[in-house]
Amino acid sequence: MNINLFNFELPSNLIAQSPIKDRKSSKLMVVNRKTNEIVHSHFYNIVDYLNPGDVLVLNNTRVIPARIYGKSEFGGNIEFLLVENIKDNLWEVMCKPGKRAIIGKRFYFGSGELEAEVVDIKEDGNRIVKLIFDGDIYEILEKIGNMPLPPYIKKSLEDKERYQTVYSDKIGSIAAPTAGLHFTKDLLEEIRSKGVHVVYVTLHVGLGTFMPVKVDNIDDHVMHSEKYYMTDEVADVINDAKKSGNRVIGVGTTTVRVLESIADRYGKVIGDSGSTDIFIKPGYEFKVIDSLVTNFHLPKSTLIILISAFYNREKILNAYEEAIANNYRFFSFGDSMFII
Repeated sequence: MNINLFNFELPSNLIAQSPIKDRKSSKLMVVNRKTNEIVHSHFYNIVDYLNPGDVLVLNNTRVIPARIYGKSEFGGNIEFLLVENIKDNLWEVMCKPGKRAIIGKRFYFGSGELEAEVVDIKEDGNRIVKLIFDGDIYEILEKIGNMPLPPYIKKSLEDKERYQTVYSDKIGSIAAPTAGLHFTKDLLEEIRSKGVHVVYVTLHVGLGTFMPVKVDNIDDHVMHSEKYYMTDEVADVINDAKKSGNRVIGVGTTTVRVLESIADRYGKVIGDSGSTDIFIKPGYEFKVIDSLVTNFHLPKSTLIILISAFYNREKILNAYEEAIANNYRFFSFGDSMFII
């Protein structure tokens, strides 16, 4: 399929630049796949669309303040985005300006808490660097690092926690699983009180989730790999729900990728950890997910391709047109959609 089939025009004023004050007060579009009905609501009403016995699956990854600014030994400015911890103190990073990051060059960050030496250059231009520090790297990054907000967000973030879900506790992502940003602790408790099982998986969001599709034919797009984890206990809850005819509801495309990757690999859901580069596109047969909570995504992205596979490309684009007409906020800090 041609990538232009997943394009749409979005007024720039609808790109959310900051989170709303109350997470759960964002708008919620409920899309019924059977009737094609669209209902406009607010996220705090999502509990009305959940049933006892449903399983709500959330991604509990936590975002690293992975964007750091430093200087070379000669004073030249450098910006690093820590992409992935390869092993020990070796990290893959994106950097700019890249011409300064030659092999053997050292850079200094914060007030001297962190140094980095370039040890290799990958084919895609990313660098492999050795980080030099005393103590815990994540504590250092909490002190000197910045949240790696997407480039379409131009406004600075006053509170780092607003780019974290309220249940985040597994450090490792360079982008938030944004569908989960709408939940509050009290809303999750209300959902549990209705008899809904709330469980967690982990997918550390990396380049694979938000790298743009640069090819005309989506079949030629190659996803980056991302690490995931799921326990036996969570797998049992999901399998029991499937056997009982209850829904498994993915919160965000990242949870979908975990569950469907495992089911593709083993023919069923089991506790597992590994890496996935799954690219879900129209024609894919979903094996686990019955409903999906998701944000409104970028045009021509792998994310809008995934939700088009889950529902229907034309109907998703029609729903997006209705969202635009009703001034929904788009992308990371934007409003949400519940496809049931």
